[in-house]
Amino acid sequence: MPIEIPLETLSVSEKIRLLESVWNSLCDKSGDVRSPEWHREVLETRKRRLKDGRATVSPWSEAKTRLLEVGR
Repeated sequence: MPIEIPLETLSVSEKIRLLESVWNSLCDKSGDVRSPEWHREVLETRKRRLKDGRATVSPWSEAKTRLLEVGR
């Protein structure tokens, strides 16, 4: 059964919360889902960039705060 969500009426922060809800639901029932090969390639590239000092990371709590501020 298709679910219709009026995305055009949601703010960015509401959309992020919706994505979080979907993600949490997927994590609860992940089953045997395999990542595609390109995911591994992206992760390897990111690891190299971190090792070489060409990338930085921030804690999820900070990243989430920044994303929610974008939606305001």
